[in-house]
Amino acid sequence: MEAALNYIKEKTGDFKPEIGIILGSGLGDFADNFKSVSIPYKDIPGFESSQIQGHKGQLVFTELEGKKAVIMQGRYHFYEGYSMQTVTYPIKVMKKLGIKTLIITNAAGAVSGDYIPGELMIITDHINFMGTNPLIGKNDDSLGTRFPDMSEIYNKDLIEKAVDIAEKLKINYQKGVYVGTTGPSYETPSEINMFRRWGANAVGMSTVPEAIVANYCGIKVLGISCLTNYAAGVTDVPLNHQEVIDTAEKVKESFKLLLLHFIKSL
Repeated sequence: MEAALNYIKEKTGDFKPEIGIILGSGLGDFADNFKSVSIPYKDIPGFESSQIQGHKGQLVFTELEGKKAVIMQGRYHFYEGYSMQTVTYPIKVMKKLGIKTLIITNAAGAVSGDYIPGELMIITDHINFMGTNPLIGKNDDSLGTRFPDMSEIYNKDLIEKAVDIAEKLKINYQKGVYVGTTGPSYETPSEINMFRRWGANAVGMSTVPEAIVANYCGIKVLGISCLTNYAAGVTDVPLNHQEVIDTAEKVKESFKLLLLHFIKSL
């Protein structure tokens, strides 16, 4: 991590981000239109590269609405074969760089017909169905406590702020619970039925590990899902990743608008 921080500071100088952003599938071009310094993941000690369509794989340092931000333009995933510690390593680096707030975005499947593809869902809580936890292993006391409380992973004040902005901008949104699975296979209809009974509203293959580690590090978290498809069994339509990319493309202007106004309000 020391090597990563030194390398980043060589590229960014005295730039000190206060906000971190993780851009999910199909949302990566949000970071393309700002004056910035971009560093490919493959060049940063300890980082890995994602091979998933829609993930560019670089850290972008820029100023948004007067706030200094570091943006993960794409993420890498547990299902790519990386350990949970590797997947969440960038969060720890961002913590060391000084961020206080993290906005996590993802593409997700709607678990019921009440949540419609093309809507944004502001995450109120999550269910970890990944079978493991990113905090397993030796604890780093400089980052957080051994047994962190997870009562409010997604900050209530940030949720209220995002809701107010979405309503003022007339953006179609929902609030709900996100369930994280390992992937890479999509879930079965029976699994989706189980998640629905548990109270989940959207399902995806990311976000949960990053949110756990961010909360552990004392970072305030806002989570936003772009609902890109119905989950298995909600309709008869087979699932495919291209649908995820295509729907995210249609929704991204609303997403960008919400994101920029939210950052401005911080």
